[in-house]
Amino acid sequence: MKAQSKFLIGSGIIVATLLALAYIGYTQSKTYYHTISELATLPAPEQHQRMRVSGNVRGGSISHRDGRIDFVLEEQGKSLPVSYVGSDPLPDTFKDGAQALVEGRLQPDGDFTAEQVQAKCASKYEASPTGAPIQPSPTPGQSMNPAPGSSAGKS
Repeated sequence: MKAQSKFLIGSGIIVATLLALAYIGYTQSKTYYHTISELATLPAPEQHQRMRVSGNVRGGSISHRDGRIDFVLEEQGKSLPVSYVGSDPLPDTFKDGAQALVEGRLQPDGDFTAEQVQAKCASKYEASPTGAPIQPSPTPGQSMNPAPGSSAGKS
């Protein structure tokens, strides 16, 4: 066999391998967003795909267990038990009543196993009742009142 044909066969194998890896990576990284209400109506093949689900964390439902954190998400009167098994620490804003977005897989028993959790505290992003801007709190260790004789607050 000529060196040129060996080179072409080798190049073809490398290109085919790279294309196969790209396709596998693409199909495994797809994540679908569903509401808690939609989960019960999903066809069987879609229930086993990676997905994102959002809702509010039910008050008093957060419990730390062996290597996981269990909690319940609620949305429109429906609830979803979630077990977080990821290695990243939970966000500081993850607490009772917070809006959370979980990413993972729905288990056959109806529980959701999450590898990622994102959360935001709804009250932190709402406008103040009077419509006036809310003044930010000082940085830790920083006083709200400038020291006498300092140039802080002077133009």
